[in-house]
Amino acid sequence: MVDLNRQAELREAIELFFFGYRAFTAPPDRLLEAWDLGRVHHRVLYFVARQPGITVTALQGVLGVSKQALNGPLRQLLEAGLVGSGADAADKRVRRLRLTDKGGQLEAALTGTQVEMLEKTFSHLGQDAENAWKQVMQALAAPPAD
Repeated sequence: MVDLNRQAELREAIELFFFGYRAFTAPPDRLLEAWDLGRVHHRVLYFVARQPGITVTALQGVLGVSKQALNGPLRQLLEAGLVGSGADAADKRVRRLRLTDKGGQLEAALTGTQVEMLEKTFSHLGQDAENAWKQVMQALAAPPAD
């Protein structure tokens, strides 16, 4: 049980997290809207850009989604010509994903707004704040210990 005296501080942290996330996603959201795409599409583009040749199964694992949940957004990106898919050289049943030139340009624009925001913030607050922020994000992203 959370100490009642700590409750207000933790709620403030939740609010700051919410408002920070909203500010962090607003610029890419505006760009995505012009393409009739959403945040899930940005996540797919981002991780395909970071791992060219990633398999659909590996992408599901990175995103933590089912094949069914990934199918629709991935199909839209393929149809829009933003992502390409090809068979693996060793196993033709395995599909490997890559960004097209158009997809690479869109991903760079989307993520670029966030890179600039983090660069400005970390430059202003300093290396210790950046390291602390990364530690908090890593702890939040880690699976809970049983």
